[in-house]
Amino acid sequence: MDSNSTMHTPAGNAVELTILMPCLNEAETLAACIRKAKRFLATSGVEGEVLIADNGSTDGSQDIARAEGAQVIEVPQKGYGAALSGGIHAARGRFVIMGDADDSYDFLNLHPFVAALRGGADLVMGNRFRGGIAEGAMPFLHRFLGNPVLSLLGRLFFGVPVRDFHCGLRGFSRDRMLALDLTTPGMEFASEMVVKSSLARYRIVEVPTTLSPAGRSRPPHLRTWRDGWRHLRFLLLHSPRWLFLLPGSLLVATGVSGMVVIATTRPTLGGISLDVHTLSYAGAAVVLGVQMVLFAALARLLGIRNGWLPETARVRGLLDALTLERCLVVACLMFALGIAMSLRAVGLWVSQDFGALDPSQVMRWVIPSVTLMAVGGELALSGFFLEALRLPVARK
Repeated sequence: MDSNSTMHTPAGNAVELTILMPCLNEAETLAACIRKAKRFLATSGVEGEVLIADNGSTDGSQDIARAEGAQVIEVPQKGYGAALSGGIHAARGRFVIMGDADDSYDFLNLHPFVAALRGGADLVMGNRFRGGIAEGAMPFLHRFLGNPVLSLLGRLFFGVPVRDFHCGLRGFSRDRMLALDLTTPGMEFASEMVVKSSLARYRIVEVPTTLSPAGRSRPPHLRTWRDGWRHLRFLLLHSPRWLFLLPGSLLVATGVSGMVVIATTRPTLGGISLDVHTLSYAGAAVVLGVQMVLFAALARLLGIRNGWLPETARVRGLLDALTLERCLVVACLMFALGIAMSLRAVGLWVSQDFGALDPSQVMRWVIPSVTLMAVGGELALSGFFLEALRLPVARK
């Protein structure tokens, strides 16, 4: 939470479970949700509390919550993530189960979440696809495109054993979640919780849960394309390997292979002759690919330095090997080779008494030489940038 938010520490008389609901103008459904949560606590024998993290409601939701016997915490910073973060800080429970206050989640059946938390899970995700989604409860795009795709990317990028990445009903150990220092104020908070738990090697399990149509008449706060993009952006920025390294490596491999083949032969593809025009595109692919690979190293070091990416022995070894001096040596060698190839192109021009040249012949030297010099320059500058990122953080 930032300086505009109020930080809260749990009061005395700690309990086992806090059922946390973020709230922004949920007067139509809030009472029903609180009653179901309190009924669960009463019938299950779990010692707990119901906590409403209000995000500036103007419809009297706060008074409704207090009248139903729930605790209310005011979170001035706007946003779904800000409300949840404030609620987690204020919770008295050893465990927290969070869920929306729109009456779409089943607060009467939290037993699987509590059992998994008691069994040692750090994060327990609900799976609505396994538990059942009532007709009209989830928009078509969310059900068949957004959630499946983002869940697939979460498993691919981070190895998260979750098939419903954005289920809003989830439980976790309060202390373990606070240790992650979650910071995003918006809807992407849901992704941050899962991603950082995975990067921290937390134990994540999934249990079935149900989803019903929301009981309110107003439109949801969620905006499909805007919030979907924010989730995707968060996933990509926390995975330099998939955002930069792998596509960059593919570009380099494809570009180098293409340059070698075209520069040394006159290949044809499906009857189409590949000449220096294709060679120039291959060179551009190499330049862009190298830049992406270097961005992967820069982003990884920046993430480790600022605490949003973990440091492993393998990654540390690779970054330690990428010193400024080594970058400069390799950059100078590449630049020198590029100059030599340029001189060869000049030699061809001299042999023609500085007259007209055959572009197909001379550009086979010029394009690789320019590519080598450009990559050498990128490597040298990135070496200095890496070294700048390694400087000690100045104390204020």
